[in-house]
Formats: sequence, structure tokens, C-alpha cells
Amino acid sequence: MVTAELTTADLQRGEALFTAPSAFVKGVARVADLPQDGRAEVAFAGRSNVGKSSLINALTQQKSLARVSVTPGRTRELNYFTLGKDGQLLLVDMPGYGYASASKAEVKSWARLIRDYLKGRRELKRVFLLIDARHGLKESDREFATHMDEAAVSYQGVLTKADKLKAAELAAVESRVAAELARRPAAYPDVIVTSAQSGAGMPELRAAIASFV
Repeated sequence: MVTAELTTADLQRGEALFTAPSAFVKGVARVADLPQDGRAEVAFAGRSNVGKSSLINALTQQKSLARVSVTPGRTRELNYFTLGKDGQLLLVDMPGYGYASASKAEVKSWARLIRDYLKGRRELKRVFLLIDARHGLKESDREFATHMDEAAVSYQGVLTKADKLKAAELAAVESRVAAELARRPAAYPDVIVTSAQSGAGMPELRAAIASFV
């Protein structure tokens, strides 16, 4: 796994953050409606059907916190969830990109929302860029990464659905993704490998998120 070595304390902080139940706060369709209370936030982004909702549910150990749909492109707002005691940190589920069961006008509107959200959002500490391990980085992932590079938003690669690959195949994908992201100016150098199905990578991802509390 291409991740920085974590200490026991790092992992414990991650587990502690997710001890308290998470809750849905609100969906945001306009930048003007973003929370203004100054709480730090981390965001999950990725192609439609990359498994964001499943990963959020596995991460928080709540089966139905985020709505899982068999239809790609169903997340149409910036969906906010609380993390930690008293909701000390916010998690943002961003609309999927690359495909959406919506009109061109709606897709354009979501794209504008995401672009505006990434610009100058001081509360946003990191975007976790979810990448399907079966496919690696696709062109839409690269385009989104470029938006974050241009906006100087820190982001980190997270491989999803790792259980779908054999060990050697997974290692090869992980290596390729890490090498490509390492060349990008705003990308965090370590890749986290996860599976919502098996729970692999959850402690590491929780620890990474807890570092922003």
C-alpha cells in the first residue's frame, strides 16, 4: 500500500473521530448556501458509480447514511454530513462526474457548482479523489484533478473496490496511480487502497481524515 507509515496514535485518533454517529446536515445546490460556521471540511469526489456512497457508509459504519443508488449520477448536490463529537468536522459528498442521468443543463449546473466550491473555500482541507481500482485513472479523473491543481486544493487518491482485483493486479494499479498523482502539484503523495465490502483501508482513511480535526 502506497501510504505513509501511520502510528498507533494516528489510527486511534481516526477511530475516535468515527465513534460518534454521523448525521446528514443538508444538501447544497448553490454556493451561497454553503455552511458559514467555519468548521473544517473534507470532501469525497469521483466518477459516477465509483462507490462514494458505499464508502461513506462503510467509513462511518452506518449502513444507510449516504444513499446508495444503482443509477450513476444520482447525487445532485453537495451533501454535508457531520463527523465526530458535536459534529466537529464536516464531510462533503460531491456530485459524481463523468456520467449523469440528467439533462445537459443540469450537468452544466453541477459542474459550475463544483468549480465554484473548489475556488477559495477556506474550510475545505482536502478532497479525497475516489478512483475505481478496476479502471485506474480515467480522463475525467485527470480533468477533475487538473481543476484542483489550478485551484490549489489539496487532494489525495483513494482506490475503491479493491476487493474486485487480485493482489498483483491491485498493486500494479496502485503503483500507476501513485506515480501519476505524484507529478501533480496539488496532489498528496500517498494513495489509500480501500474496499467498502471488506473494510480494507478504512482505518487508514479514518486516520487521514482525523488529521484535520
